[in-house]
Amino acid sequence: MELQLDPVFQTVTLVVLVLILAADLLIILARPHIPSPRESTLWVVFYVVLALAFAGVLAIVAGGEVAGQFVAGWLTEYSLSIDNLFVFVLIMGQFAVPRRYQQEVLMVGIIIALVLRGAFILVGATIIENFSPIFYLFGAFLIYTAVRQAFPGADHEDDTQRENLIVRMLRRVLPISDAYDGKKIFTRVQGKRVFTPMIIVFAAIGVTDLLFAIDSIPAIFGITQSPFIVFTANLFALMGLRQLYFLLGDLLERLRFLHYGIAFILAFIGVKLILHALHVNELPFLNGGEPIEWAPEISTWVSLAVIVGSMAVATIASLVVSRREPDTAGPQDAAARVADEKGTPPTVEQPDRD
Repeated sequence: MELQLDPVFQTVTLVVLVLILAADLLIILARPHIPSPRESTLWVVFYVVLALAFAGVLAIVAGGEVAGQFVAGWLTEYSLSIDNLFVFVLIMGQFAVPRRYQQEVLMVGIIIALVLRGAFILVGATIIENFSPIFYLFGAFLIYTAVRQAFPGADHEDDTQRENLIVRMLRRVLPISDAYDGKKIFTRVQGKRVFTPMIIVFAAIGVTDLLFAIDSIPAIFGITQSPFIVFTANLFALMGLRQLYFLLGDLLERLRFLHYGIAFILAFIGVKLILHALHVNELPFLNGGEPIEWAPEISTWVSLAVIVGSMAVATIASLVVSRREPDTAGPQDAAARVADEKGTPPTVEQPDRD
């Protein structure tokens, strides 16, 4: 059933959410600081409550099914965004980004992620509308991604080398200093205007965001085909992400099974997409181009239960095991371990220092 929402409601919603995100950015620019745990907690709670309140509004405006699609999509994107934070921690550490400026760097990363995901959502929605067999490809890709995340292979080193190549190219074509100058992107060295290492940090985060967008957008299209729900779920998932970054702290080293939970979610959605593709089949060489009636459609509420259950099991198991086997490694080591386990390039080369 095609989702129909009032265009005015969609427009007003997007404007309000973008204004909230813009206000968040202005607060950072006006008062750069290291947020306290209490401040970070309040902001994270605020954005979670805001997302749930929006789900309530959707339930009133469009019904429980639409609200359920949003919540399931939001939780999926939120879990993937939390996974993204592991790699951000590594980037910040290896590039020695001053902690008081990490909020601005995270906000730039969030804006890059929004732009990339917005573009992928538009492209994905257009392809789905005109070529329904894309669900077969999306499903297969998510299952492949799930396996790669749960059981990383040797291609991790190749990915890292490709990412390092990007930075080496930046260094060849751009004059880049060896030291930061506050949060500036440009500085002057011996009277010459050059970039600071901050430009390489942004490049690293941009590459990371691109990789995560490629994974996350097919995943949420397995829950809903509404571009509006897909984009708002992504927007809410990215809201409060920078505060969550400062909240995680030492908890990162304890979430050792998080990537397994995410891998299971991706595999589940991949199977769901393939079943949906069979249910609406149009491939002429499969069942004569007719839909395959026996293929079940997995409901939104089943999807929601699987997503919540997977993250709960992964989180509880991580905390139980870490309590029994204390880990002396810090968040940087934990982030590196997760980046390696999930097959994601951890970062790019650190700028040279004297």
